[in-house]
Amino acid sequence: MIAAIKRPGSKTRGLLAYLYGPGRADEHLDPHIVAGFAMLGMPDPGRDENATLTELAHYLDQPVRLRNSEFGKKITDHVWHCPVRAAPEDRYLSDAEWGEIAQRIVAAAGIAPEGDDLACRWIAVRHADDHIHILATTVREDGHRPKLHDSGIRVGDECREIEKDYGLRRLKKGDRTGTRRPTQAEMHKAERLGWEQPAQQWLEERIRAAIPHVTDAEELLTYLEADGVLLQVKRGPSGDPLGYAAGRPGDLNGQQEQIFHPGGRISPDLSLPKLKKRLETVTPEEHPTARRNRPTTLWHTATDALDILHADLADDVHAQAHIAALGELIEATAQKAPDNLRRELHSASKAFARAERSQIRAEDRAAHALRSAARDIAYTATGPDGSALAALLASIVWAVIVAERWHEAKHHAHQADAARKAVQHLQAAADRALTPVLTELEARTPKQRARHVHASDVRAAVPDHAERILTDPSWPALATVLADAEARGHTPHQLLKEAAAQRELDTARQPARVLITRIEHTSRNSVPNRRAEAARRRSTTTASLSPSGPDVAQATAAAPAPTEQQHRPRR
Repeated sequence: MIAAIKRPGSKTRGLLAYLYGPGRADEHLDPHIVAGFAMLGMPDPGRDENATLTELAHYLDQPVRLRNSEFGKKITDHVWHCPVRAAPEDRYLSDAEWGEIAQRIVAAAGIAPEGDDLACRWIAVRHADDHIHILATTVREDGHRPKLHDSGIRVGDECREIEKDYGLRRLKKGDRTGTRRPTQAEMHKAERLGWEQPAQQWLEERIRAAIPHVTDAEELLTYLEADGVLLQVKRGPSGDPLGYAAGRPGDLNGQQEQIFHPGGRISPDLSLPKLKKRLETVTPEEHPTARRNRPTTLWHTATDALDILHADLADDVHAQAHIAALGELIEATAQKAPDNLRRELHSASKAFARAERSQIRAEDRAAHALRSAARDIAYTATGPDGSALAALLASIVWAVIVAERWHEAKHHAHQADAARKAVQHLQAAADRALTPVLTELEARTPKQRARHVHASDVRAAVPDHAERILTDPSWPALATVLADAEARGHTPHQLLKEAAAQRELDTARQPARVLITRIEHTSRNSVPNRRAEAARRRSTTTASLSPSGPDVAQATAAAPAPTEQQHRPRR
């Protein structure tokens, strides 16, 4: 059940005309009052043919007119309006049940506390099966104004209790970190102007897209202006920015004036003070052109930085900082990813934005490495190669799953749900990025004997998941990865153990794919290998001797007997 408190109005008669009228699409079939502050003697134009809207408005406005006459100053924001709607799958509610619900809503809001005989005047009008409209005039019978601060939070909490008591669909409890939903008027305006989304959502996406590219508030404002965002900036005596409001070109009010939205109203985490704190935690260590010379390293560095997130979730303020920085990394990756992945990654970034903020204060400096990685990626001129991108996306998927579990443990229902939605888009992108990598690996599958040896490594390193790995369609590609890693001097058994420790495999849909991305990342560098070095030295010594020389037999006799490990088959 959703109760959406509207902005205060000044025309009681005008709102009644809408509630008792035909509606925008003739949907108001039987408007009538189901509850009110004093049902006896109250005129109801929906049930009494002699009652008029003017008479009802006059009845509701009596305390307002009395206060106006006493104080000599007209109140212009006295009309309180709150539609209350049930979910489409909810059962039919009778007039009596809707009346009870309305009484609970106005009590929670502070309009008419239970047992208060001097409360505000209000009515609840029903003109459809699934919702009612509550109208109140916010001057009490004693002439005072009601205390409505945080009424939206209290009404939302009461709706959760109503859902429980009436057996209705249970929604998640709000935590005051969500963005404001666009109004019907804003959505109609966007449709009329041919926009895909209302102005506020457009602005939020532009600001979030700019964050990975900048390191301070001035850079952010300059970047936004270059991206076509209109700005009003409040500055202190020193010239430093103190606050800002952003506008979308063409978003005009009735007087044809540009509409600006304060950053904190676009999203709670996009106010200038919060952005300053977030941006000042990272300072570029080198000129951006230097980063362009090593793009592949940057993508691997980002994957390494994600491992820090997993290890730093025990401290809540550190965890919150890493999750916010993870959102920046997803956005930066989406901007630099190939075209065939960009749509899914942008959808993931948009979904994960809700998971980035909670009531827990973030210690932004804790996420220095992850935020630096996001900015480095944003500065690069080109995207990564296939294997680096596949490894990074696989790590991001796991990081978002970890973030989702953290939010669930903290009972952050909206954030956990947002993370789950982001995982779906990220997983689709990760699968698509890994497909060409798998094709190339499967084309170089080791011979049967080598695969048999690597299967023994799998059984020894990850016995609990060995059968799932060996029956995974991607097992031949994993065998190739293990063979390549061994050729670079790594021990396959050790790599498997390390990869399994970095990402649990119980929830992995395809464990072989998970291991491929982790091992491809960790084994990208060669390491000293005693067997390979010994073989090289023997080969060098033999080549320096004459094939018919007397020392050949002596050297052969002096060579150590080959061990079982030395006879390990290669690809």
